[in-house]
Amino acid sequence: MTAPKVYKTEAIVLKRINLGEADKILTLYTPNLGKLSAIAKGVRRPRSKMGGHLELLTHCSLMLARGQNLDIITQSETISSFLPLRDNLWRASLALYAAELVEQLTAEHVENYPVYKLLLDTLHRLCETKDGELTLRYFELNLLTHLGYKPELHQCLGCKSPLEPTTNFFSTSGGGMLCPACREKEPLSQPISLNALKVMRFLQQSDYPRASRVRISEELSRELESLMRHYIRYTLEREVKSVAWLDRLRREG
Repeated sequence: MTAPKVYKTEAIVLKRINLGEADKILTLYTPNLGKLSAIAKGVRRPRSKMGGHLELLTHCSLMLARGQNLDIITQSETISSFLPLRDNLWRASLALYAAELVEQLTAEHVENYPVYKLLLDTLHRLCETKDGELTLRYFELNLLTHLGYKPELHQCLGCKSPLEPTTNFFSTSGGGMLCPACREKEPLSQPISLNALKVMRFLQQSDYPRASRVRISEELSRELESLMRHYIRYTLEREVKSVAWLDRLRREG
């Protein structure tokens, strides 16, 4: 069956790149088509009717025409612009980090509705939450799960024994935990406190309403962030660009 020449989809705008004098190439994440790239013609012109509907982090409804190389956006309508993100630099930066993770960790044209729903829900949550960093840790752990990178947090990767309630170690290369005895075979693994392991397990297993009630100290928050950064960097084989910006904002208060 031949694919229709024109189709409609919802999408979240993950990335925008200038093309020529007036166009942009948009990276979109959709509920049923996965990640795709499309051209928005004339969108940079001041009188463009589509420009305001295709900003970064916009949830929109699109009509697209199939093109020879890239599909072309012919109509756009905003479903949600997530205004609280646009009024707060820190919230916006957390949201851009989440969008970058989805853009970097997913392949084009691979449907993954749970990833779409997770990103959409996370953007709404970042508009409302008082603890955006906990929301981000929940997002990271669940995104990794949906993409097949779920870390093993309950038993040792080496000896397969259940973990004892002590300081264990996280292996980025193995994607999970090592007990103190097996850690000797992988000296680069990171120590993880018992509280950090408990929080990671809880975030991995709970729905968001339960997970959002967790209260953690600043020290524990930084430990969790460091562990997730190392694992995501290893998985991507490169640094997430928006991490440096988040660090700068935090330093500057």
